[in-house]
Amino acid sequence: MKVNDNMKLDSQLCFPLYAAARKIVNLYTPYLKPLGITYTQYIVFMVLWENDGISVGELGRKLYLDNGTLTPLLKKMQDKGYLTRVRSKEDERVVIVTLTDEGWALREKVLSIPESVGSCVPLSEEEARTLYSLLYRVIDGMER
Repeated sequence: MKVNDNMKLDSQLCFPLYAAARKIVNLYTPYLKPLGITYTQYIVFMVLWENDGISVGELGRKLYLDNGTLTPLLKKMQDKGYLTRVRSKEDERVVIVTLTDEGWALREKVLSIPESVGSCVPLSEEEARTLYSLLYRVIDGMER
């Protein structure tokens, strides 16, 4: 039985995106595992270190994660003492996420990770910027 070209793995844009994402996320494991955090928790921290005190909804928008994924993740992080979740006084439907001192202290322990992982990716600085721009163009185009 002949397979159409568009049904071959080599014809799928989604596959190299998926495989590259998995490989890059796996590069973080040796750095994050000793700290007891996952990659997804790490990117939550990155958003909070930049925008502490934001709503769960805004956090989800920034990370492209839905509440079903984010809520259990935030609960685990709260249980570890890294953050608090408090209902907004203005609108009780809104939950505000704020880092604790422990959450802020973790930042100092991960400062070298972006450079360490970045040095493992075989792209020049210009290629990395181009790829970054193209990936966000794909993401933004799919949000419409």
